[in-house]
Amino acid sequence: MADNFFNLNNPNFLGIMMRFAITLFFLFILIRVIYFRYSKKEKFLFTFFLMGIMVFFIVAILKSVFIEFGMALGLFAVFAILRFRTRNFSLKDMSYIFTTIGVSVINALKLLKFPLLGVLIINAIIVLSVFILEEFLVRNKFDSHSIIYDDLELLKSNKNQKLLKDLSTRTGKDILKFKIRRVDYRREIAVLDVFYKD
Repeated sequence: MADNFFNLNNPNFLGIMMRFAITLFFLFILIRVIYFRYSKKEKFLFTFFLMGIMVFFIVAILKSVFIEFGMALGLFAVFAILRFRTRNFSLKDMSYIFTTIGVSVINALKLLKFPLLGVLIINAIIVLSVFILEEFLVRNKFDSHSIIYDDLELLKSNKNQKLLKDLSTRTGKDILKFKIRRVDYRREIAVLDVFYKD
């Protein structure tokens, strides 16, 4: 059973390699092009690529060995949880992990009479969805940091525009909004969170 999977004369082997090439192509777009462009986290690229490749081959070989599909999914899900629970992954990173696994699983499945064009369309929809979400989030995302501010007079509600201008001048950033975290009247300082687009 399992021996036939690794037999180069197996007619299914060419199909598996073709789906693997499609998987690599879409994983490259998803991870290297989109994820790295918006996160700049080079340290996760190796992990995401290797996870996608391994998941693809685990699912592809399932028809050749006696193991239930649900058990296999649970197997690498448990390994992922055990490995990544100690890391400080953001929700976005976890979403990319899930998407990487999803793309690999979808491409590894050999669905009866399911055309190659259908696989390409599904992959394109997933990657396009990620790109649109990233563009939308980046367009509406503010960077922020906290500063200590010493001009309490400008904190009055009728002087917001003057305060924004003063903050922009002091920080060298185009400050779009601010939030007062706390005011120390005795020391005459305030801690502000300032928000700007990088």
